Amino acid sequence: MPEPTQVYTTRIHGLWNTRHEFADEEAVLGSLSVKRDLWGAPESGAWQPEKGEVYLFRRDPGLLRGQFSMWTDTREWLGSSLRWSYMRREFSLHNGGKPFRLLPSPLLGKGWVLYAPKTGESARIEGSLLGRGTRIEVYRRLDFPLLVFAYFLASQSFLEGLWPGPTAEQGLERTGGSSL
Repeated sequence: MPEPTQVYTTRIHGLWNTRHEFADEEAVLGSLSVKRDLWGAPESGAWQPEKGEVYLFRRDPGLLRGQFSMWTDTREWLGSSLRWSYMRREFSLHNGGKPFRLLPSPLLGKGWVLYAPKTGESARIEGSLLGRGTRIEVYRRLDFPLLVFAYFLASQSFLEGLWPGPTAEQGLERTGGSSL
C-alpha cells in the first residue's frame, strides 16, 4: 500500500440531521450537512466550504437507495451515483469522465474504498468502530468534489462497510480496469 498523498479527518455532529466537519492537517475545510426524511433515509446534503464552491446532493427519483446526483449551487451537474441492487454493497459513481466504484474495505471494520478503473484504489474512507470520526486517505490524484461525494455515500452506509468487501484485484475487475 503506498503512502497517502493527502489525509482528511471528519467529525460528526448531530443525530438525525448530521453535520460532518472536514479538516486536513492544517485547518477546517468545510462541513457536509445531511438531511434525512421521516423514515431516516438521506434525502439531500450540502457541502459548505470555508472558501470555495458549494455542492448540493439530492436524491434522484427512483427506487434504489444510492441514486444521488451532485450539483453546484449554480445548477451545474458534477456527478451521479447509482446502487444497482439492495443486496450488493457497491456504488457506481460517474462524473463525466471515468466511472468509479465505491466498495466496502477488504478489511474487517467500518470502511469503504474508492476504485478508479485503470489505477485501482484512489481513496480509503475508514470510520472508527465506536467514535463519530472518520479518516480519509487519498492515494491518487482525485477531484475534491468526487471525494466529498464518495464520503457522502459512504456515510450513509457505514454499517454495511463492517463486513469485508472485495480485494483490490476484485475491485478492479468490477470497474473494468487492469490488474495491479
